[in-house]
Amino acid sequence: MDEIKKYRPNVAAVILSSKYPFVCEYFIARRNDIKDVWQFPQGGIDEGESAKEALYRELEEEIGTNKIEILCKYPQEVRYDFPKTIAKRMYPFDGQSQTYFLVKLKNDAKIKLDTKHPEFDDFKFVKRKKIFDTVAYFKRPVYQEVINYFKKEGYL
Repeated sequence: MDEIKKYRPNVAAVILSSKYPFVCEYFIARRNDIKDVWQFPQGGIDEGESAKEALYRELEEEIGTNKIEILCKYPQEVRYDFPKTIAKRMYPFDGQSQTYFLVKLKNDAKIKLDTKHPEFDDFKFVKRKKIFDTVAYFKRPVYQEVINYFKKEGYL
């Protein structure tokens, strides 16, 4: 009998620098709880909260600003399973079901990682190719899927 998997509702942001569209640089941040793991900001969607509301809340909580302009939303949720090394910490969830947004930082946005509950200890803006050199292996297929979609739609 097949096991029914449980996915955590989640929102994620592909953040472009305020230099977009003249320069296309992607924000990635290094987690402070897993050695050398870089990723896009993401977080759970609380009960009764829309994905858009969660996006603004999570960005404020994780990078200290929600001064963004939403450029595009990925048309469906994307799922991935946690690797076994992470799955135990995320119980009862087997993975995440993510809603992705492509956003641009506003000119007056200031990144501040020293938030109330810091999740990241460093960040950088990188070109598209560099994303896949640094992000966690299990997130690469999802990142590739959403970035390809935003590129196909003419945003990247």
